[in-house]
Amino acid sequence: MNKLLLSVTTVIAAFALPASAPAELPRGAKAPLFSTEGALAGKPFAFQLRQALRKGPVVLYFYPKSFTQGCTLEANAFAEAMGDFTAAGATVIGLSADTIETQQKFSTEHCRDKFPVGVATPAIIKAYDVAAVGSDGKPNGLTNRTSYVISSDGRIRLVYSNRDYRDHVRLTLETVRSIQNHSKHKH
Repeated sequence: MNKLLLSVTTVIAAFALPASAPAELPRGAKAPLFSTEGALAGKPFAFQLRQALRKGPVVLYFYPKSFTQGCTLEANAFAEAMGDFTAAGATVIGLSADTIETQQKFSTEHCRDKFPVGVATPAIIKAYDVAAVGSDGKPNGLTNRTSYVISSDGRIRLVYSNRDYRDHVRLTLETVRSIQNHSKHKH
């Protein structure tokens, strides 16, 4: 009996998700609305998701920490692609748990004044299920690197979570363009 119980336990454990696995919101879900402090070109402003969605799709990308290598490279890549996002009618905002003062500097130095970054409050991190956890399985105050594309109807059209920053811009831009193409064909 003990051998059977041990075997069943081993099989169950093999399929269990590790504590650090991201559990972001699913595609098709209604995106939680929020307001937060943001910065664009070093200037603070109030960001409201509801207001941004009135203009078109929103790329909401969470990144762990401003001024770290991967997050700086990701911000540079989004800055380089802003012309394409704008042409597709999308708003882009990056969110991390950094302070507004840090975001003001980051928006100029690494976002190149091209797009805003904002403060991911604990409530936003919880609502979007992007809390990063340490090796101890407990939240570490950072966010996972997770990108969401939210269509103007408030539905999540893309969820992409990967520590490697490189595909976030490509995949979010492809999704925004597919939303734009779908809208053109509806009219």
